[in-house]
Amino acid sequence: MKTIHTIAELRAALAGQTRTAFVPTMGNLHDGHLTLVRQAATLGGPVVASVFVNRLQFLPHEDFDRYPRTLARDAELLAGAGCDLLFAPAEDELYPEPQVYRVAPPAALADILEGEFRPGFFGGVCTVVMKLFGVVQPAVAVFGRKDYQQWRVIDAMARQFALPTQVVAGETVRAADGLALSSRNGYLSEAERREAPALAAALRSLAEATRRAADPAALAAAEAAAAAALRERGWAPDYLTVRRRETLLAPDAAALAAGAPLVALAAARLGATRLIDNLEF
Repeated sequence: MKTIHTIAELRAALAGQTRTAFVPTMGNLHDGHLTLVRQAATLGGPVVASVFVNRLQFLPHEDFDRYPRTLARDAELLAGAGCDLLFAPAEDELYPEPQVYRVAPPAALADILEGEFRPGFFGGVCTVVMKLFGVVQPAVAVFGRKDYQQWRVIDAMARQFALPTQVVAGETVRAADGLALSSRNGYLSEAERREAPALAAALRSLAEATRRAADPAALAAAEAAAAAALRERGWAPDYLTVRRRETLLAPDAAALAAGAPLVALAAARLGATRLIDNLEF
């Protein structure tokens, strides 16, 4: 595997390639990321992974400065997972001037759920992904379902801009106790790590309750009960809700009755650490 730090070098290395598969990351990698790289390696072209901590998607009070930078370790892991090129640009390489041109995703999809609690987050995500797509020019880009709303927003962006990149979703990778793998799991204390699988359990319980819900009022009651149960365990939920998979809109009575494809989504703080998870059903 070759590590590249400049756009010019990367474009030279990929000259003539038409089936590049791309996995964008912010580094501090775990097996969830590596599973996406392994999936990309089955798609028939060179695999590029990026490591770039994107300032544009962090709010002023969030953890941009303390987000772990572990490039040497990340490079070792990527090489073992089948990555061909690691693109690790400095901030002034990807943003050589203030990034005043931004992608503005639609509020109906991007200002709900994560977007409600992290205003502007998806604008920052879409902007850096659009820029990385322009640099790498991949045929396929692989994103994890763990960041469910992010995957849906990026997929819609690629479709609406008619980008020549197919967005593919990789499955969520979990620890043996059910906790979704995340770079932020490293912030948990030992006691918090033992408690953390309760978030996935809450999603499973909410999915089961939703199957018994006859109308939106019953669903709202099930959501409120699931959030209250988490609070009793010491969590601070931002949301614990059920939505239609593609649109992330709340299901109406007809959708509930028809068994429409749904997803339960959650974001909650455990101590100082904010975790997210989801479950399709």
